[in-house]
Amino acid sequence: MDKKRVTELIRELIQEIDKHPDREGLEDTPQRVAQSFEKLFGGYHKDLNGLVTKFEGEDYDEMIICKNIDFYSTCEHHMLPFFGKAHIGYLPNKKIIGISKLPRIVEIYARRLQNQERLTMQVAKTINKLVKPKGVGVVIEAQHLCMMARGVEKQNTIMTTSSFIDAFRASEKTRSEFLKLIG
Repeated sequence: MDKKRVTELIRELIQEIDKHPDREGLEDTPQRVAQSFEKLFGGYHKDLNGLVTKFEGEDYDEMIICKNIDFYSTCEHHMLPFFGKAHIGYLPNKKIIGISKLPRIVEIYARRLQNQERLTMQVAKTINKLVKPKGVGVVIEAQHLCMMARGVEKQNTIMTTSSFIDAFRASEKTRSEFLKLIG
């Protein structure tokens, strides 16, 4: 990201919105927005392969779940925030992943212009690709500012998406166990 160019563009945008773009409260806003964009959209510059620690030769074969992973993302349709919790489960196949890596995978994909459906699938497919488990389940629950502050203006709406791969899709028992455990 070209921070200088983003600063210029934000300054132009502010000039279209406010008659006094150089007033005290706005004079440093373009630089602050450019700096915040580095964090908000930092997922474009992260390498998933270098991040993941895998432990081979493990005999653990029961479901592994990491739930209530807080995330913040930006809706690609309105460029407004959406935020919530991700829940991930997988059935290992002689290989487990470092537990802190599951929230990091969510973070990498959430820090992009995004939609919730794609975010859910990207997390599931990435875990499936990196760990090659017997199955993966991902559920994401989120609130969308584009629904809260504009449009339908519904404050308490929560959107839930899911992605199930292999055993989580094929076995109702496995899927039900996961959904029960994430509560």
